[in-house]
Amino acid sequence: MTKKARLIYNPVSGHEQMPKNVADILDVLERVGYEASAFRTTPAKKSAQKEATRAATEGFDLIVAAGGDGTINEVVNGIAFLEERPKMAIIPAGTTNDYARALNIPRDNIGEAAEVILNNKTRKMDIGQANFAGEEQYFINIAACGSLTELTYGVPSEIKSALGYTAYLIKGAEMLPHLTENELRLTYDAGVYEGKLSMLLLGMTNSIGGFEQIMPDAQLSDGLFQLIIVKPADPVKLLRLIALALNGKHVDDPDIIYTKTRSLKIELVGKSIGQKLPVNLDGEIGDYCPVTFKNLQKRIEFYVGE
Repeated sequence: MTKKARLIYNPVSGHEQMPKNVADILDVLERVGYEASAFRTTPAKKSAQKEATRAATEGFDLIVAAGGDGTINEVVNGIAFLEERPKMAIIPAGTTNDYARALNIPRDNIGEAAEVILNNKTRKMDIGQANFAGEEQYFINIAACGSLTELTYGVPSEIKSALGYTAYLIKGAEMLPHLTENELRLTYDAGVYEGKLSMLLLGMTNSIGGFEQIMPDAQLSDGLFQLIIVKPADPVKLLRLIALALNGKHVDDPDIIYTKTRSLKIELVGKSIGQKLPVNLDGEIGDYCPVTFKNLQKRIEFYVGE
């Protein structure tokens, strides 16, 4: 029986390079035995997500997500909740491409990224699940909350390219006068932290904003999140921590909690009760605290690079 593959691509990703590469991607899929077709996403909300669900429920064997991290996240959300899930491949065409970096997918050549499928090397990957009062959302790279969270995604890609980690120090200094501390209760495998914090990160991979040292012990299919809790909002301490984190030297700092966990529950306590504290999933606002996270081990099988 012929296998079917569906390419879901964002036409405006990668400086609108995707449309001119569609035929070549479909050709690669057909060379490995798939009956291939394509879907061009629209500006409609959850366009990629809805198409991924439709393709999966109609029996497609492979879904190829082509675009930035946001497009890939949508496709994952379209299939992660299903009992029977197709394989996935990704073709990065965004700015950061954190997940492609983690899977060793070429990030600067769409054709080479597509040809990873020819190697027929796959790996079952962990997927993060966030439960907001019964509404489930999924993420593949990172969940974050706290007043310093904007630092993770708030630095324009062109500035990162030019200045590297110095760009984050500059952005951090810009944000410091506006920082607030949130009072939270965090329940995770190793215990409970209750108190003030400026940021927490719950990571699936070691690549955050293009940097690979922030979560140095990350594994891709061990069923464990990497949890980083940043306690202080003191400007001097925070700038020091930012500098340490971007070089991977923060994990033993007394102002940091760094641990692994299969689950995490976040609750507002003290003066934070009643506040709207957003939770960022793969770079976009998912919903607001409280929230419970669970690691879905080896949930989706991805094509990976060598």
